[in-house]
Amino acid sequence: MHAIIVTSHPKPGSLTHAIAARMAEGIASSPGGHSHEFVDLAAEAFDPRFTQDDIALMLGQAEPTTDVAAEHARLDGADALIIIYPIYWWSMPAQLKGWIDRVFTNGWAYSDNGDGKIIKKLGHLKVHLIAIAGADMRTYARHGYFGAMRTQIDHGIFGYCGAHVLTSELMTPDHSNDFANHLDTAYRLGRKIFSA
Repeated sequence: MHAIIVTSHPKPGSLTHAIAARMAEGIASSPGGHSHEFVDLAAEAFDPRFTQDDIALMLGQAEPTTDVAAEHARLDGADALIIIYPIYWWSMPAQLKGWIDRVFTNGWAYSDNGDGKIIKKLGHLKVHLIAIAGADMRTYARHGYFGAMRTQIDHGIFGYCGAHVLTSELMTPDHSNDFANHLDTAYRLGRKIFSA
């Protein structure tokens, strides 16, 4: 089976990239010979801006642009989508949100023909979300931030398309600040991505 691991962080040596690498190691070491592909939106300079072309696609008046079609093809070949991201202002980075805005399109991720019935088209896709926080768990719990993120992202984006969110993990700073436990968790999660 094949996993797509998406990151959106401009610094290659970031904790985000380290967690993605450990997740990939876990996938590679799991029984069954599974594969993975990295999608580093920052390194690939993915353009998150929603343009007239994207509006035309949404309205069913155009075909996907080359960059969006390439992302569709990558995801069509995936059994699992893993998104690992730092939390910016209690949500995902703008580039990652722009990737979702532009790639999870009408006609591909869902169909909305204007009759009030949404057809969810990503029921085959298993999604694993790893959000990396700068604040502690008490802050997220006290203000309800993580619950709000799960409503917005897990349900509002992936549930809308019919994709199944199997993991929704919030990694908060630990007391030692060495982040070894996060890397261990990522490895363990990677080993379990394709377990029965």
